[in-house]
Amino acid sequence: MTSVPPARHLLRARDLADARYFEPLTVADLASAAGLSRAHFSEQFRRAFGESPHAYLLTRRLERAAALLRMTDRSVADICVGVGLQSIGSFTTSFTRMFGMSPTAYRASFPPAAAHARIPACVLRAHGRPKHRTFREDGRTPPRIA
Repeated sequence: MTSVPPARHLLRARDLADARYFEPLTVADLASAAGLSRAHFSEQFRRAFGESPHAYLLTRRLERAAALLRMTDRSVADICVGVGLQSIGSFTTSFTRMFGMSPTAYRASFPPAAAHARIPACVLRAHGRPKHRTFREDGRTPPRIA
């Protein structure tokens, strides 16, 4: 059996879920983006992507939460709300089901966020500039050519 690529309207809904996972999106919102009724959209989405729209959106949110747990020191509650979920209890249950451990245990299994502190590119560029400048920035006037 050959797989059929998903229709453009389904990709549009999936892209909406990927881009705005942190907003309070519902299956009805995704169906509207695809221009389909909720029931028809759910059936088509499941056929095209192998999971329900709700499961897809929850997976995106939990993947983002996992990244935030690894790379930041934000609280679990803040991350929960930041990825578009309202209930910390439901978040913890879903996270544990997906990753096999609680969000707190998941965070503890990685190096602390301070080990991943990133230096902004503008600071790197400023620090990496040559200390002895030669283009009239040293206050001397250039010699005149006759």
